[in-house]
Amino acid sequence: MVYTSSTSELNSSAFQLRPVADHDAQDLFGLLSLCYAEYPGCFVDAHDDLPDLLVPSASYAATGGAFWAVEDERGRVCACVAIDFPEEGTAELHRLYVRPDQRGRGLGAMLVCQAESHARAKGADRMVLWSDTRFTTAHRLYGRWGYTQLAGQRLHTDISKTAEYRFEKQLQEARLANSLKIA
Repeated sequence: MVYTSSTSELNSSAFQLRPVADHDAQDLFGLLSLCYAEYPGCFVDAHDDLPDLLVPSASYAATGGAFWAVEDERGRVCACVAIDFPEEGTAELHRLYVRPDQRGRGLGAMLVCQAESHARAKGADRMVLWSDTRFTTAHRLYGRWGYTQLAGQRLHTDISKTAEYRFEKQLQEARLANSLKIA
């Protein structure tokens, strides 16, 4: 599926949205490494913290989920998102990352829209996500996209000593196209 946007940033570019394949693992680790590098104390630890990236094509399938990648004009993964279903009626958004040089082009909004559409098609009426407390720019985007930050944090014992905020959104059919404001 090729996506283009009417915004000036995307007029001359086309991005390929597709399910991830196992051969994407290296690109996915690279993408996360670039994104984590922007935040002091964030590290990529593939074996202990990111096992879903070792065999990405099957990681979310067991719960009816999916994992998508966006390719840039060179065929490299420049953005990704995953979704699974931890409980009936609830979808959980995972791995929303956009390579720094591709931000501001609507890729994150496109990926969230894809995930929300998939969630609704699977019967979910609520989307949740957890986001590192250091990812403040992402938190502002989640707010613009209709997600509410809930009180409290969850703490991990990973190499990055991650603390995360929980965000939640009620999914509604009619709001799909209008709920995402591309910045």
